[in-house]
Amino acid sequence: MTPPDKIPARPLAVPWLICFLAVLVWSAIAPKDRLIWWLEAAPALAAAVALLVTWRSFPLTRLVYQLILLHAIVLMVGAHYTYAEVPVFDYLKATVGFERNNYDKLGHFLQGFVPALVAREILLRKAVIKGTSWRNFLIVCFCLALSAFYELIEWWVALLSQQAGDSFLGTQGYIWDTQSDMAFALSGAILALLLLGRLHDRQLAQLRSR
Repeated sequence: MTPPDKIPARPLAVPWLICFLAVLVWSAIAPKDRLIWWLEAAPALAAAVALLVTWRSFPLTRLVYQLILLHAIVLMVGAHYTYAEVPVFDYLKATVGFERNNYDKLGHFLQGFVPALVAREILLRKAVIKGTSWRNFLIVCFCLALSAFYELIEWWVALLSQQAGDSFLGTQGYIWDTQSDMAFALSGAILALLLLGRLHDRQLAQLRSR
């Protein structure tokens, strides 16, 4: 059997690249704040570069590629409008009666949901941890640590620039914003493992059989 870290590579799907670039170009055209655009879009750009660099040496499952694209789109939409002013969530705010625009909560949910599957794929294919329980525990810890580190970045940006910090933080007057952001990331990581574990295993088996 081919070792997990020597699985034959496959090219990145053209539709993935077309979709990513289309949203990226739209997002970059006349955003609300150019500095905020760079801050919010940076993780999506970094992810795209990482995938381009590793698509031959470490191709991922279709599921993980699709989730990364979804997360990147959410980031780029937030970068264009700022997280506190995404129109669809303004509509939901008025319709459902929310006190704030909750688009940032979607972003933080995916901040746990998507990295959980990425981490799971790496740990399984590299055979880092054998026990399922310990692997899932460490994946959840990793996602929560990632969320906490992002909150530290938001704090540092706020210290450097009050104006940019207000838009980047997007607290909208909610005093528990930091804690709720991490809670959404935590719940996203747990749900990803519970809901997509079996599908992910099937795609990993297909990838290994090539």
